[in-house]
Amino acid sequence: MPRQTLRIIDANCNRIGEGLRFIEDIARFLLNDAALSQQLKTMRHNLVKSLSKFGAAMLSERNPEANVGVGTQLSQHQDLSSLVTANAKRVEEALRVIEELSKLPDLSATLHSKDFEQARFNLYTLEQELLSKLMRQQKIKQLTGLYVIIDTQILGPKGEVDAARKAIHGGAKVIQLRDKQHGKGELLTIAQKLKDLCHKSNTLFVVNDYLDIAIAAEADGIHIGPDDLPLSVVRKELPIDKIVGLSTTTLAQAQKAEAEGADYIAVGSIFSSPTKVNATVVGLEHLCQVRKAISIPIVAIGGINKENIAEVITAGADSAAVISAVLTQKDIESAARQLVKEIEKKTKSHKES
Repeated sequence: MPRQTLRIIDANCNRIGEGLRFIEDIARFLLNDAALSQQLKTMRHNLVKSLSKFGAAMLSERNPEANVGVGTQLSQHQDLSSLVTANAKRVEEALRVIEELSKLPDLSATLHSKDFEQARFNLYTLEQELLSKLMRQQKIKQLTGLYVIIDTQILGPKGEVDAARKAIHGGAKVIQLRDKQHGKGELLTIAQKLKDLCHKSNTLFVVNDYLDIAIAAEADGIHIGPDDLPLSVVRKELPIDKIVGLSTTTLAQAQKAEAEGADYIAVGSIFSSPTKVNATVVGLEHLCQVRKAISIPIVAIGGINKENIAEVITAGADSAAVISAVLTQKDIESAARQLVKEIEKKTKSHKES
């Protein structure tokens, strides 16, 4: 076999092993995804084992000093997703090289081009799944600070988009659309406008209750209650990169939600609420208990305002959801800013202590 061919196989075998190992470690250590990391590990082992048939011969032809590609400036990747994409592309290109070489008479008896073609297509799917899960994880990390629920019934004649824009300018990190009065067609239009606004400002956008609207509007996620579609159904139908939140009132519900794959839970009503007068008040002590029992983000909800929002953060909430404390105020932006200020004060003092 020509020595040049062995050098090409050796170089691409290294690219495959190194690139897959990087992607595998992301799945294993960052996402804690056992199934995905095992799939990548199995792929890596099988491919490297297949190419190692030329082991001694490949090593004898390795000559790093004579490699004209050494020292080539690589593009700089600024985030994890672009690093995953770059490494996946590196492996995919290497697989294509081996796939073509395998068609040569000297190699066709030892390597089967279809195996490398299939591996390449499998990696396309695994790359997409990994990137989607990374995007979902990034969204989960954004569940902090002020969470403003745009309740169209409470909002009254004020425009949904205008109210959301003012809340975002005031520092809201999450906007949820809650609507019980519009038809689905009109609601979808509202949701799409809010999604566009939120995405331009790097704010999470969540739709309450309606799975079809959340998917059609390409929202960042959906929030459901115990009487809505089951969490397992929602997770199955929702794209992998979208988050799912679930309302809870008991510790058992919170633990069950985490076990079944909720990305975050809402705990409430923490205080008596002017928007849900019949809601069960669970109190701050319950919030503390839930915080000790689960590891996913907690959004506290119910009767939260400028006077008590600091207590909610102290009790363990990652985010505080409000409706009346922002929407019914004359100056929505100012009201949101005051709440954010209280959250930041408490967060800063907690870090210092």
